[in-house]
Amino acid sequence: MNKRQRIAEENTILLNLWQQAQAGDSLAFCQLADKQYRTLFNYACNFTTDKEFIKDSIQELLIHIWEKRQNINIQFVTIYFLKALRNQLLQEFRRNNASHSLLDIDEIGQLSDYQTIETEIEQNELYSENQVKVRAALNELPRRQKEAVFLKYFEGMDNEQIADLMQVNRQSVANLLFKAITSLKTQMHTVSHLLVLIIPLFW
Repeated sequence: MNKRQRIAEENTILLNLWQQAQAGDSLAFCQLADKQYRTLFNYACNFTTDKEFIKDSIQELLIHIWEKRQNINIQFVTIYFLKALRNQLLQEFRRNNASHSLLDIDEIGQLSDYQTIETEIEQNELYSENQVKVRAALNELPRRQKEAVFLKYFEGMDNEQIADLMQVNRQSVANLLFKAITSLKTQMHTVSHLLVLIIPLFW
């Protein structure tokens, strides 16, 4: 099973839980929330280091989604949850003058999940020399390019989905990915099968 098939299969499972939740099955919603929690938490860690604030925000989001479930139409579960959390955090930062955020409000739209993923990478001592080089090269990319690469190769999103989440047009996503891969190839020089090396770094 390739990655695209696996992601589609996972989304089918999540959608099934969501449909049960919409019908009033609170246990199914708890299972869905449990499957999404780590992704949501890791994503929010790029906006703030206040872990209690993150937990509260996710809890607030989940309660809101549960309460409004009958009026919510979801096609891709993970994308919907990530986008909803991103919007909620932005609103909260603006209400509180970004008191929880380490970044300026103008920079939030350029956030990447890569720093959180990089922390996980550093905990794994089994990286090959080429993977270490790719990781270093990824770290040199601008924030928006890293975000696009993460969403493309970690979350498995297509360009249209990435554009929706990052609030840019599809061509901008294509440009970001092209620039990112071109930059990585330039930095890596002789490393072949670049994308094969990138993907394991995110797992």
